[in-house]
Amino acid sequence: MQLIVTQMVEAFLLIRVGTSESLNFMKTVKEEIRKTKGVKEVYGVFGRHDLIAKVETKTLEELGNLVTDKIRGINGVLTTETLIIGF
Repeated sequence: MQLIVTQMVEAFLLIRVGTSESLNFMKTVKEEIRKTKGVKEVYGVFGRHDLIAKVETKTLEELGNLVTDKIRGINGVLTTETLIIGF
């Protein structure tokens, strides 16, 4: 019997959200991201980016699809930057 160990691809996403008059808009975007399959954690932060999400997928291709199709497709998300965890 051969044991196959698969390593998940983990990354942090730095996310900028469009401007709005209320903090509720930011919370709504955060909740939409949190509900997305593959997203493990989401935090609102102060600085150049508005949200940081920790994500996990099986492959780099799945990570690309998660970021481009799912996260960037959420209303209010302006830009993302992906930092793949290397060690």
